[in-house]
Amino acid sequence: MKRPIVARLALILVFGAAVPAAAQDIDGVTEHPMISRYPGQEIRWQHIENYMPYRVPVGPVTGYRTIGEWIDTAGRVTRTFYRLGNSDRSFSEVYKNYLDALQAQDFEILAKGISEDRKGTAPGSRQWMEVLFQQNAASKPGEVGTMFSGTSSSGGAGSLVARKERAAGTVYAVINVEQHSADYVGTLIDIIEVEAAETGLVAVDPEAIGSDIDEYGRVVLDGILFDHDKATLKPESAEALTAIATYLAANPDKSFYVVGHTDSVGTFAYNSKLSADRARAVVDALRLEHGVDPARIEPHGVGPLVPAFANATDAGRERNRRVELVQR
Repeated sequence: MKRPIVARLALILVFGAAVPAAAQDIDGVTEHPMISRYPGQEIRWQHIENYMPYRVPVGPVTGYRTIGEWIDTAGRVTRTFYRLGNSDRSFSEVYKNYLDALQAQDFEILAKGISEDRKGTAPGSRQWMEVLFQQNAASKPGEVGTMFSGTSSSGGAGSLVARKERAAGTVYAVINVEQHSADYVGTLIDIIEVEAAETGLVAVDPEAIGSDIDEYGRVVLDGILFDHDKATLKPESAEALTAIATYLAANPDKSFYVVGHTDSVGTFAYNSKLSADRARAVVDALRLEHGVDPARIEPHGVGPLVPAFANATDAGRERNRRVELVQR
């Protein structure tokens, strides 16, 4: 029998509360300190990007695969998928828990909705969630696919979109809860901490480089900055270059391609040369300033051929202008 709401108040999660990780959490995940889990949830998937564009939906569906209002932002994005299984708790209880927690912490609720049949156009409807996930696709596979695939049961769902202004900057929370089956409630929590990429304050470190190389075989070298439309490294790149050199020194048996990328503005020939020149500039800096053997770091430029994001927005173009370290 389900406990009444009053009796469950002691279990209501609050932001910043310390809740021990469940034994069934997948390896290598860290719960975001801003939002704690509902009791019994297990972390089954997580993806963190230091900086990426994110489209925050704040209106209903207004047409075929169209939500009428968005806030286009960018920053550090932490996406965590939770499973609540073998429980008598319903999706609506989990949804209400997160709504109460957001309001208790003075978040501004920008959009919300809950639906037993997932019909309609409001947040929480199947149409609304499908458009949200198309605009903010999961680039890392895992159990989150149960929510992204659109093959869930006819159980209900709810969605919350909230914003809070902090001294450290604006933060958005986008929370989706669905009753995937009778004893399986899935919850995806996206936390977007807004940060301007051009500040140059976000840089890779040796540990982050190694983690991405081990998992993906490549890493985006955040903190490598160039003068506009040139292959001249800015002084602010020094911290990232030191981190790269430190990683290379600790892994002398590995060799890499240094790959330059651009956005799609301008001709293909121009962008191809610019990307190659920028890759060469990074290799030269590592060779001359840090003594890295050039045989281990081979520069190449691919211009706009491998975009990380759509070039339709300023944030997307900014992230496409990047340098990556790719294991050979």
